[in-house]
Amino acid sequence: QVHLEQSGGGLVQAGGSLRLSCEAFGRTFSRYHTAWFRQPPGKERDFVGVIRWTDGSTTYADSVKGRFTISRNYEQNTVYLQMNNLNPEDTAVYYCAADPSYSDTYENEYDFWGQGTQVTVSS
Repeated sequence: QVHLEQSGGGLVQAGGSLRLSCEAFGRTFSRYHTAWFRQPPGKERDFVGVIRWTDGSTTYADSVKGRFTISRNYEQNTVYLQMNNLNPEDTAVYYCAADPSYSDTYENEYDFWGQGTQVTVSS
């Protein structure tokens, strides 16, 4: 069992940066793939990116590629989403999700979820 606690987020102007954190509590989190999703107002939740525990590789949605970076601190049991050059279209509730075996884009495949955190980008 893994419990995910998110922090970070808030209000930022277009072009600014934010970092979200996803801290895990539970055993063997180091062997969980961790993904980020986001849900804009009135829209469905979409895949943002994932970091795989097996080799540290990452995959990003085209909309964030080159601007967002996912990283991991094993000692602190935390995964980060660094978001740079934000624009108003990035406004959403952001969620982290973890799974021991799945590491792709379908949200229903992830077993554990954070509580979500709001990111608002003003123009």
